[in-house]
Amino acid sequence: MSELQLRQLQWRSRRGLLENDLFIEKFFNVHGPSLSVAQGKAMTTLMNLADNDLLDLLLRRKEPQGDLDTPEIHNVLELIRPAPYN
Repeated sequence: MSELQLRQLQWRSRRGLLENDLFIEKFFNVHGPSLSVAQGKAMTTLMNLADNDLLDLLLRRKEPQGDLDTPEIHNVLELIRPAPYN
């Protein structure tokens, strides 16, 4: 992704729920500079979800279904999600 595309995606990723913002901020800090175009598109798709639906995916309360059930979405979710507790 270009620097401009990354900045636009970061701006678009601002959420209404603090919990989502915390996960997303960490994601961009760690993975932002190395995001591929496919990952950027998957992130954009996730950002089109309602805040509560996104939080359910991030907290593993739900798994992607339908149009969201793609390898790219799963890849981005694994990068955003916190490590599972054993």
